[in-house]
Amino acid sequence: MNSSGAREVDVVVIGAGQAGLSAAYHLRRTGFEPDRDFVVLDHAPRPGGAWQYRWPSLTYGKVHGMHALPGMELTGADDSRPSSEVIGAYFAAYERRFGLRVHRPVEVGVVREGEGGRLLVESSEGIYATRSLVNATGTWDRPFLPRYPGQETFRGRQVHTAGYPGPQEFAGLRVMVVGGGASGTQHLMEIAEVARATYWVTRRPPVFREGPFGEEQGRAAVAMVEERVRLGLPPQSVVSVTGLPVNDAVRRARASGVLDRLPMFERITEHGVVWADGRTAEVDVILWATGFRAAVGHLAPLRLREPGGGIRVEGTRAVRDARVHLVGYGPSASTIGANRAGRAAARSIGRLLAATGVPA
Repeated sequence: MNSSGAREVDVVVIGAGQAGLSAAYHLRRTGFEPDRDFVVLDHAPRPGGAWQYRWPSLTYGKVHGMHALPGMELTGADDSRPSSEVIGAYFAAYERRFGLRVHRPVEVGVVREGEGGRLLVESSEGIYATRSLVNATGTWDRPFLPRYPGQETFRGRQVHTAGYPGPQEFAGLRVMVVGGGASGTQHLMEIAEVARATYWVTRRPPVFREGPFGEEQGRAAVAMVEERVRLGLPPQSVVSVTGLPVNDAVRRARASGVLDRLPMFERITEHGVVWADGRTAEVDVILWATGFRAAVGHLAPLRLREPGGGIRVEGTRAVRDARVHLVGYGPSASTIGANRAGRAAARSIGRLLAATGVPA
């Protein structure tokens, strides 16, 4: 403890999803000891990161591109079980196996400048005075809900992906799904099986991707997201630039007309929506599959944002503060990207602390 009552550590990791656990794993391999040299704080009530909040109908077999955490494969999973259960159990086993000792549930309120070159992490568990910070808070806690004229007058139900309960609650209803990403298409295809009618609305025409998605295409997609981060712009997700993968379910939905896309409407009315050309649609539910934004509000006192609204990052290090690393942010928001970012952050922190005379 220092004079202010803060507990001193070398590293605080905020978040215990894929990126946070990867960082904790590599910190330990680098020589840092959990609860002595570093702590992992997670606001969720149990292991699983954002996966624990996924809707029950998203079974493990429907998950695209889930990469195992470093050092331990996910084997023998039942494809028919909810992904929240499968991945939650996997994360819990991972934490036990490597002794990562995640503190939960712990809410981090704010990170601010402290004394002696340390950062103060103010949490529901107390204050930590740390030499470096790994921010792995992801996006799930900050769903993005766009605003349209008349939205407050709508008498039906409005739901965001973050609160999607599964298709059965929409049985017999007229449902409009807004959003052209993977979640939107998954919601739409399963709701269409039980709904009275469905509509699909997107800002841009969707791009469907046939065939394999190899390393070259993956690198190109990540490079597009990295460029935005280098420019200090809010990052797009990697998925947003890869296109929608086509499988048998998507082919059937396209053939049946379920995935016939409509342009964005102009305004919302009490009972539906109106397009610019005067067309209307009456609906009971508007499901906003409009994505998420990076949950980094607690870092505001550090003034990391650029004029463009994003945090400029080189590798995983915030350009405006070398003590702060962002993993699972921008180009590392995919599961494989989170693994790599966790390793890069741990190595960079080891070098930073060694340069200041703190051995790992």
